[in-house]
Amino acid sequence: MPTAFINGLTVNYLRLDGRSDTGPRPVAVFVHGLGTDSLASFYLTLAAPVSAAGIDVLAYDLRGHGRSGRPPEGYTLADFTADLTGLLDELAVDRPVHLVGNSFGGTLAFAVAAAHPDRVASVVSIESEPPTPAWADRLHRTLRAVKRDLAREDTYLWLASTFGNHHARLSRQAYDRMCTTTMVEDIPRGPLLGLADLDRIACPVLSIIGDEGFQADDPHLLETLLRTCRTVIIDDQDHSVLVEAHREVRRLVIDWVYEFDPAAETAGVVPVPWQERAG
Repeated sequence: MPTAFINGLTVNYLRLDGRSDTGPRPVAVFVHGLGTDSLASFYLTLAAPVSAAGIDVLAYDLRGHGRSGRPPEGYTLADFTADLTGLLDELAVDRPVHLVGNSFGGTLAFAVAAAHPDRVASVVSIESEPPTPAWADRLHRTLRAVKRDLAREDTYLWLASTFGNHHARLSRQAYDRMCTTTMVEDIPRGPLLGLADLDRIACPVLSIIGDEGFQADDPHLLETLLRTCRTVIIDDQDHSVLVEAHREVRRLVIDWVYEFDPAAETAGVVPVPWQERAG
């Protein structure tokens, strides 16, 4: 895969041109989550089918993840935001993009939409939420607990027996990342978004969640925080909805991008009804 040199580090990325010859194509940027995640999660689920639907696709490894560089420090949301906008500049992506973020990737998408509203056509948040103080508090506690658990050898034995050796290896790599960088301390620091900051997110937002995921207690939370938000709840799914229900997520993403990209070719695309509850 190609790489770019952004903000002093190497950024690994994947770019697929949409298969369409009719006018300017919409651009979807896939942003993965923390820890064991990388652009591979989108490569294996959404990238090729979304590109085949006529949408340009860009996916990349966040700093400290996958094949991108791993600086010892510099893991605030401001750093991640600068990497994303820097990559768009480097690749001459000069039209507003649709940010599709899974877990922390969705949080980063909200941060970018608030800081650079002119660069974002829409946000698709998959099991995610904006970087508010409440989010930061929960994430800080979660990261510390995960780091503590991954320090124990029996955790890897359990991961291998439950999810397989590959997942156990990824978890070891995630623990090494936590121990050799300031990631655990930096990420919850933000910059965080207050109510006025959230109001600057003027683009439409699609929130895709599992009915057993992190937002199960308040599935329509984002609709109360954001100007324009549509929620789709996928039944019998938890936080891993991107992987476990990728066909449904794929359909939702393609329909959404075509609905909210004025320059897109919309022939044959059926928009998703508001407040749909997917089965």
